[in-house]
Amino acid sequence: MTSTFPQLLAQHAQARPEAIAVREKEYGIWQTWTWREVEDEVRAIACGLLSLGFARGDNLAIVGDNRPHLYFCFLAAQAARGVPVPLYQDSVASEMAFVLQDASVRFAFAENQEQVDKLLELRATVPALEGLQHIFYDDPRGLRNYAQPGLLSVEALMEAGRRWQQAHPGGFEAALAVVLPEDVSVILYTSGTTGKPKGVCQTHRSFIAAALGSMATDKLGPRDNVICYLPPAWVGDHLFSLAQWLAAGFTINCPESPATAAIDLREVGPSYYFAPPRVFEAMLTSISIRMEDAAAPKRWLYARCMALARRVGADILDGRPVGLADRALYALGNALVYGPLRNVMGLSRVRVAYTAGAAIGPDLFRFFRSIGVNLKQFYGQTETCAYVCLQQDGRVKLHSVGEAAPGMEIRIADNGEVLVRGVSVLKEYYKRPDATAEVIDAEGFFHTGDAGVLDADGHLRIIDRAKDVGRLTDGSLFAPNYIENKLKFFPQIKEAVCFGHGRAEVCAFLNIDFDAVGNWAERQGLPYAGYVDLAGKPEVLELLAQCVSQVNADLAAEAGMEATQVRRFIVLHKELDPDDDELTRTRKVRRGFIADKYRVLVEALYSGVRRQYIETQVKFEDGRSGSVSATLNIVEARGFDPISQRAA
Repeated sequence: MTSTFPQLLAQHAQARPEAIAVREKEYGIWQTWTWREVEDEVRAIACGLLSLGFARGDNLAIVGDNRPHLYFCFLAAQAARGVPVPLYQDSVASEMAFVLQDASVRFAFAENQEQVDKLLELRATVPALEGLQHIFYDDPRGLRNYAQPGLLSVEALMEAGRRWQQAHPGGFEAALAVVLPEDVSVILYTSGTTGKPKGVCQTHRSFIAAALGSMATDKLGPRDNVICYLPPAWVGDHLFSLAQWLAAGFTINCPESPATAAIDLREVGPSYYFAPPRVFEAMLTSISIRMEDAAAPKRWLYARCMALARRVGADILDGRPVGLADRALYALGNALVYGPLRNVMGLSRVRVAYTAGAAIGPDLFRFFRSIGVNLKQFYGQTETCAYVCLQQDGRVKLHSVGEAAPGMEIRIADNGEVLVRGVSVLKEYYKRPDATAEVIDAEGFFHTGDAGVLDADGHLRIIDRAKDVGRLTDGSLFAPNYIENKLKFFPQIKEAVCFGHGRAEVCAFLNIDFDAVGNWAERQGLPYAGYVDLAGKPEVLELLAQCVSQVNADLAAEAGMEATQVRRFIVLHKELDPDDDELTRTRKVRRGFIADKYRVLVEALYSGVRRQYIETQVKFEDGRSGSVSATLNIVEARGFDPISQRAA
């Protein structure tokens, strides 16, 4: 197999020039690029960069939604001996400034006017970014009268590249020839859960090895079809939408916009699908809302079919023995309920689906597998190309993330931390040898920061982030993420943050899902004025108390988790938001930041008071700041005796 991404592209263009490589929906119509056309445009962009002085050691910042030219720019930068550095498209300008400065960026690709404006603002206001000389844009809408120095459309860049190629015959091939498998192919910045992001340098060899390993596991090939809708700056999208695309040669599909991704998903009907748990949570929430609005006979049928699916659906999917009567009933349920559900979600043609990026609740995982979606988990970090463990068909366990992927080795340290070594481990942190030395030991093992255990079959179970795992005052293990995922299984709960380390009891912050709870409130005839009003309604608090009670009943039945039942909770008056630094751009909870920001509420949970006033600073989408305030109720949750005590 060819060893760099530009060489993989050249191989497909030569072997299958007219096969469809990329589709993009624009103005409601799907546009297509063949492998030959992709190579032609990548070559033109790369030559355009070379004509402007782009050279080995230069980094190309890339920011925007999932667009063909965005992915082409990854390849063009690599072919021109440079390195692409993707940024999160929903980052505010100040967040982008750190990455641009840290990576010493002189060249940048921006999808549209919004992203161009951010880059121009930073160039004009941050002295360290005066060196940002060239900004290329894809969508020209709104940019007709922009005349800033160095601003150029991608079309104009490609025209310049074609002229340069004519004037420098063989120049592109000469540049491409010195790109090696050991070269850095991308710098992906971490989400910065605990501090400033770090640039993870991954090589062509590492990402291609990760792509080949997952291809072999799931038999991916040119006939597969994938939709690209996740942030291109996230390692998961880079693995699925670029590395596996080039290694397997399947077709990637770019939706018209993030807002239409769900609709476009149903049109594409992908055979191979990836989404973080929050996307599957949203799908289940949508289904729950639909069923609550359905007529009584449909609700009865749904309940009966789902009870059957929970009992035998996963066994049928895995090919295990199931009685003939149950198989016949399941086939009927598939025709009446499960098949239509998969169709509504756009998963009718999915052969294999994966989730990663955060722990998925076992109840949510079980739901999708029970209705016939071959949903599996994989595990990895930005530092491992998102590739450490994969679940094999027929060997899926609800509470594990699978076995070591091909080419990977796993070890559990004495303190419970997961250590990994193998083909996908990072080369280094960009300009941070000190940080690199901290995470890669003398034996070459990368220290993931996750706490986990290996079972007798070699399956890895992730307990939580090692730094987040704690103990209650009675010595009971406290794994907040495990409890939070149980809470988020309920469609009414969008986000949860649990506290308990060094405390006698577990307490929690909850965010309501505004759509799900709003729909419930309308059916109850309960008026509300907005999010703050709805979140504070006594009826809503009682609804969430019932959800927490069910989680506590589950925890009471689990050995070692009985003491971690949620005793009290607060429904926050605002949604946790990346713009307010409460979540990372990949929507991971910044637990320490939240505990500090809402310290008065944390203390109120443990002090015995019934209500607590708080005023919180927030950032609006237009950049303005403001505040929201409310007096929040502290709700006592129902607890349960451990099963062992009840049995005694």
